Amino acid sequence: MTDRLNLPLPYREELEALLREHVPGVEVWAYGSRVDGRSHDGSNLDLVLRSPTLEPLGYEYVELVKALEQSDIPILVQTHDWARLPESFHREIERDYVVVQDVGLELTSKGYGGWAQVSIGDMVDIKHGFAFKGDYIHDEPRGDVLLTPGNFGVGGGFKGERFKFYDGHVPEEFVLSKGDLLVTMTDLSKLSDTLGYPALVPDRPEGRRYLHNQRLGKVTPKRAEAIDTRFLYYVMCTADYRQEVLASATGTTVKHTSPDRIKQFRFMLPPLPEQRAIAHILGALDDKIELNRRLNETLEAMARAIFQDWFVDFGPVRTKIEGREPYLSLDLWDLFPDRLVDSELGEIPEGWTVGEIGDVATQRRQAVKPKDIGPGTPYIALEHMPRKCVALSEWDHAEGLASGKFRFHKSDILFGKLRPYFHKVGVAPLDGVCSTDIVVVSPKPSDWFGLALGHLSSAEFIDYTDATSTGTRMPRANWKDMALYKIGLPGLEVARSYAEVVWQWTDKIVSNIHESRFLAAQRDALLPKLVSGEIIANQWST
Repeated sequence: MTDRLNLPLPYREELEALLREHVPGVEVWAYGSRVDGRSHDGSNLDLVLRSPTLEPLGYEYVELVKALEQSDIPILVQTHDWARLPESFHREIERDYVVVQDVGLELTSKGYGGWAQVSIGDMVDIKHGFAFKGDYIHDEPRGDVLLTPGNFGVGGGFKGERFKFYDGHVPEEFVLSKGDLLVTMTDLSKLSDTLGYPALVPDRPEGRRYLHNQRLGKVTPKRAEAIDTRFLYYVMCTADYRQEVLASATGTTVKHTSPDRIKQFRFMLPPLPEQRAIAHILGALDDKIELNRRLNETLEAMARAIFQDWFVDFGPVRTKIEGREPYLSLDLWDLFPDRLVDSELGEIPEGWTVGEIGDVATQRRQAVKPKDIGPGTPYIALEHMPRKCVALSEWDHAEGLASGKFRFHKSDILFGKLRPYFHKVGVAPLDGVCSTDIVVVSPKPSDWFGLALGHLSSAEFIDYTDATSTGTRMPRANWKDMALYKIGLPGLEVARSYAEVVWQWTDKIVSNIHESRFLAAQRDALLPKLVSGEIIANQWST
């Protein structure tokens, strides 16, 4: 088709080079006399430029015009922006044109119209991070936060746990800002759980910066007016994108992808307003999920603070001893004595006794065979349990389980006994079955629930189980030793009062978990339909 363009080869090559340099992601058509056979040596060359979104071009258009004026092409090259031409002129051009630069745009009637098929590489650049020196990388909070693939959630998104820290020199170009789009380039898991998935950088933690390391790619739009970063984030959460990344990955034990492989993925790009509308709908669901997560985090911190005050620091007792004003309701205040006495644990409130975890909780060892587990039964394994967080928001279903499991009931306490130093302890949000590497604990009676949960999830108890676990490469805790852990036992009324507070908050935590899972399912159902144009964003409301 390009043979119909009446332009000497040297000038055509120079023209194509200038187009690649200044408008690489823009489709360019020639039309007019140099296409329809009516030209002579002095005829102008008429070009029209079509952006991937069919929206007005920006500074790159101006730069191209300047470059053409300064080029060695001896004829006048007149350029036009498709988006700024009237519809009647569109129809005139479409009658007879030649594609001078083809970037693979395929228009579709989906959505608003004006959708285009593009590759990720048409729209963005992807840059590897910095190779930070291992001598300055720490697990404890020293310096800035060094983001790694471990901070990415399965399915995409930021996960605020398992941070690494860096206290060496940092080149400024590798300091991240809120809203930066990152993608994982390396994955160590068996199923490549997070390979290629995206995350948006959140607000900086207080006093620290987020750093961009070499295992992550930073995604930067070539033209901010052509693509919305949040929209691209959701494109990179789709199943089609995920399948292509995995299919092109390299490595066996450790899987790798690369910017070039990711940039080859093609998707449908709507006009910018539609992109923003899609990102707003999906983002509103994610924002509510994140709000629920933060609320659960706050409720857990409040429960932990009360546990620390009542059962570790003995705050009410010490306040009475020092003659200060009560800070609890009088009925609660009266439950605490005004003296501390010596014990094998050190000082404890007068009237309390020294006991063991086994006095307030028992192991629920209800084994179940695979044939007796229904396929829709909720299943919790160690990988579903977060570290240092009692809110268990992830679980699977029991299809295809090959070995026996333990049954648990809603509100049981689940304790990860394999490598107990990982600190995986949580409250079951529903009935189900779990891995045999999880100890199922039930309070006896329920009045002891708060006290049992407080101790079982404490750093001190984790240290104890780590010290008493057996095995070197794969240490395991066991209930027999766990049950012997020494604790201070208050009167039943104190335990019941704390349990009532914790029950109220754990009920809210569980409610938030179920709401967030519903919202996530709604988001996942909408995602492919919105980004493909099957559902029009302005016709759907959250």
